[in-house]
Amino acid sequence: MTQTPKGQIAREGRVCFQDASVSVWEEGLAEARNSGGIKGADAWELAFKRQVFARIIQTLNKIGWTVAPWEDAPKYRAIALSYRSCHKGDLKGELSISGRHIEFKMWQDVTPSENRNGGRYDFHKEARMPYLLRLEMERTRRRIRDYLCNVFSGYHFDPPRDPPMGLMGLTADETARHNRMTCGHYRPALDRAEISMASNAIAADGGTIEHGSQVWALDPKGRVITGTAYHYLNSTWQIVTGRYGLTHCFTHEIFTGRPEGLRVKRNERARRKRLEGELAKAIKAMNYERAAVLRDILYPDGQHLKAA
Repeated sequence: MTQTPKGQIAREGRVCFQDASVSVWEEGLAEARNSGGIKGADAWELAFKRQVFARIIQTLNKIGWTVAPWEDAPKYRAIALSYRSCHKGDLKGELSISGRHIEFKMWQDVTPSENRNGGRYDFHKEARMPYLLRLEMERTRRRIRDYLCNVFSGYHFDPPRDPPMGLMGLTADETARHNRMTCGHYRPALDRAEISMASNAIAADGGTIEHGSQVWALDPKGRVITGTAYHYLNSTWQIVTGRYGLTHCFTHEIFTGRPEGLRVKRNERARRKRLEGELAKAIKAMNYERAAVLRDILYPDGQHLKAA
């Protein structure tokens, strides 16, 4: 173990955040295998486990986590020493090491899970966590990140390429700006991409959409929303509706003036498509009473007979 003049341990690696997890990656395993063969690789993995994996366990214990032998150890004895089962209150976790990679996954089973096998196998684990559990999850992985980056001289944090929007993430304004800056057509002087055609700034009511102006628009469900418009690309505009409210609309879905009937949904096509689908299902199931009701909604006043 080599120490730097500042008392840090000389190891290089990167720390990454994923969905309710933290990962550690190092690049020295291939070099150790090339120079020392199997014995060299085994020695490197052992040092990685003793210097990094063990310190993560110590950090978890210090902040109140219980770290125990792996729950599945009786089934998989050959790899049991590479895993640890963890918990802190209702927050659960699994710490694992494999080669040059260490990962600590966290999940909870308080809220109903989409996967029948439990919250561990859900997608979007962070979004499904209750507020306090999500705060504890974020605190835990930040403590691990800060500790590793302070102890090891060559460790650095690799932030996500697309930071999430929401609690403990970016606001809608910050997300919209990040998306504009990374779209590949961003012009710093304009704070947006160039509007190559005049029609890409003409709203549904004929007005001209200005970058950063207040507009009204239709959300994906046809409801009228209001917010600040930012040009994204071509005829697509970003509409920021609140601290964490962001949607994308085309010019034919945007109004520069307040439209009439704000409480009326503009979803005629989606409504008719859904009704036609339900009618087809009713006919296939030979539920002709329901099919007759849907038919009368789709074709009032006997329009289907006139068309025939």
